[in-house]
Amino acid sequence: MIKVKVCGITNWDDAAASAEAGCDALGFVFYKKSPRYIAPKKVSEIVKGLSLHPHIAKIGVFVNAREKTIRRIAKLCGLDMLQFHGNESPEFCSRFKGYKVIKAFRVKNKTHLEHVLDYMPFAYLFDTFMETKFGGTGRAFNWKMVRHIDGLRRPVFLSGGLNAGNVKKAIEIVHPAWVDASSSLEIKPGKKDTRKVKEFIKAAKGHK
Repeated sequence: MIKVKVCGITNWDDAAASAEAGCDALGFVFYKKSPRYIAPKKVSEIVKGLSLHPHIAKIGVFVNAREKTIRRIAKLCGLDMLQFHGNESPEFCSRFKGYKVIKAFRVKNKTHLEHVLDYMPFAYLFDTFMETKFGGTGRAFNWKMVRHIDGLRRPVFLSGGLNAGNVKKAIEIVHPAWVDASSSLEIKPGKKDTRKVKEFIKAAKGHK
């Protein structure tokens, strides 16, 4: 069954609601320029509160952060996966033994996919390219471009403008292991709409 990541969590209520709705992972953004930034100490408190949901993966989202900073935050917050959403090199991504690394690629056209196979992470994430944003665009890209990449022998996270209305079509085209949504599930930046979260998860998992 498809797995669902709810990203851009900034508070306990949204984390708890997403967990209760059946998500498989929560994403926390540690990029200070993002409207969905959350302080590591706050994430550590949220993670402690999720003890009744041990199956939910805790994913930290980083953009061109220093290795030392990433390791400190990962340890403090008890992260399971590290998502690199910037211009991190293949060599940089390979340094984090003991963590599942997700390398994100922002897609506008085929040139943005030329170096995907230079990386050997746990998983690839494909998101929509926008000049001024590292994720959280709320816009979809041409999913068919991902389907035609030869040699993707790792799980795929599909992101970018996914919602309850289009996620089934996206899954049919790309066949990802995970779908990932953030801004499309919000009332405003950093605050989730519980109804949208529930509907998205149900649609992605094929519930009636």
